[in-house]
Amino acid sequence: MRRLRQAVLWTAALVSIAAASGCSDDGGGGSSSYSTPSSKAPSSASAGAPAMVKTASAGDLGTILVDGKGHTLYLFEADKSTTSTCDGACASAWPPLLTSGAPTAGGSVKSDLLGTSKRSDGKTQVTYHGHPVYGYAGDSKPGDTNGQALNQFGAKWYVLDTAGDKVAKS
Repeated sequence: MRRLRQAVLWTAALVSIAAASGCSDDGGGGSSSYSTPSSKAPSSASAGAPAMVKTASAGDLGTILVDGKGHTLYLFEADKSTTSTCDGACASAWPPLLTSGAPTAGGSVKSDLLGTSKRSDGKTQVTYHGHPVYGYAGDSKPGDTNGQALNQFGAKWYVLDTAGDKVAKS
């Protein structure tokens, strides 16, 4: 009986570890490349491809920017220029949208507002209207906007509209 109890405990521990490690399929297509320092961050579909930025409807938030898989993109109010100030633990929670070339525009994204910036780690991050853009590890599926108006890492995070401005609604 003692061995059975130990086996049940080990099985429960292993299942908990597997669940915590992010064993899931987001089911998305398209091309998105995020820096993925934590298992919670969105995964990269094709790390060598240029990133896509497109639009999606997000209820009361209106039409917002999303990546090629439909995951919401955010700006960080602490970023005062095209240079990101989000590194380390911040980049684990808010993975930067990376690209290996000029990002592409889809939907009603204005291609002239798309750009890139070099990060402190040498990687190339997508910018929109002068803002570095990020995903949010707390968004588990396309359409989630769980990062909207959160105050983390010294400033607030907001979704962007097609003009590249923050959407201040919560």
